[in-house]
Amino acid sequence: MAGSYDDRDGQIWLDGTMVPWRDANVHILTHAMHYASSVFEGERAYEGVIFESRKHSERLHASANMIDFEIPWTVDEIEAAKQQVLTANGFTDAYVRAVAWRGSGEDMGVAAKRNPVRLAIAAWEWGAYYGDSKFKGAKLDISKWKRPSPETIPSHAKAAGLYMICTMSKHTAEAKGCADAMMFDYRGYVAEATGANIFFVKDGEVHTPDPDCFLNGITRQTVIGMLKDRQVKVHERHIMPDELEGFEQCWLTGTAAEVTPVGQIGDYNFEVGTLTRDIAEGYEKLVRGKA
Repeated sequence: MAGSYDDRDGQIWLDGTMVPWRDANVHILTHAMHYASSVFEGERAYEGVIFESRKHSERLHASANMIDFEIPWTVDEIEAAKQQVLTANGFTDAYVRAVAWRGSGEDMGVAAKRNPVRLAIAAWEWGAYYGDSKFKGAKLDISKWKRPSPETIPSHAKAAGLYMICTMSKHTAEAKGCADAMMFDYRGYVAEATGANIFFVKDGEVHTPDPDCFLNGITRQTVIGMLKDRQVKVHERHIMPDELEGFEQCWLTGTAAEVTPVGQIGDYNFEVGTLTRDIAEGYEKLVRGKA
C-alpha cells in the first residue's frame, strides 16, 4: 500500500462500524485536533496474529484514564474490532493503529467533558520502520529536546501530545541524514529515541534506561524477558551521556522499530554485534510463534 494515508482503498473501524477508508473523517473542530486529547496504540500483526494484542488494548484504556477520559468500548470489544479490521482488509502481516480521542461536541475550549469520546482502528501493510538500518545499524542524532518530568506531563501515557517534541527531533535528525534522534530526559540522563526504547551492551551485559519518565514499551519488556531467558544480565538504570563512549553495541525496540541495531549516535559508534543480532533474530521468531 502506498500513497497518501487519506486516499487509499480499504476499511477502517470507526465508532463501531466499518467504513470505507476515504470516509473515515472527523470535523475540523474535533477537540483532539486543538488540545491533543488523544491516545493511541501501534501494533503489528504477524501471520494473522497481533503480537501482545491484549496488552496494547489494556494500555490504550490506561492511557485514556491518565489524560482524563474513558473509552466507551471494553478491551474485549477493541480486541474484536482489531480482528474485524484485519479480516475486512485481507491482511495477515500488518501494522494496526488504534486511536481514541475527544471529538467535537458542546465544548470547544480547554475543558471538554461534554464531548463524545471516539475510537478508530486502521491497519496497513508496513515494512521495516528504519528501512535497511535493520541490517546495517541506524544512525541517530542527539536531540536538543528532553523528555519532560512526570510532574509536568502524564509521561507513562501513550498520548498524542507527548510526541510533539519527538516529531521535531526526528525532522531535525532526518535533515542531518540520520534515521532518528536519541533524547535525554529532563535530568540529563539517556532516555529513548523519538518512538523507541534503547539498549546498550558492554562486556556481555545489557544496560537500558530506567523508564521512570517515559513509556515502558511493550517491546522493551518483551526483549528484557528474552535477555533474562538467555541468562544475560540486564541493568535498568540511569545512564549518563559520558557512558555512551564505553558501550560496544546498541539497539532500539518498539512495535514499529521491532529490534533495530544502532551503528552511530552523534559521534559515538557501535558494532552490530552477536548479541544484537541474536535478539533481533529471536524477536522475529517470537512474534511469529516460532521461538
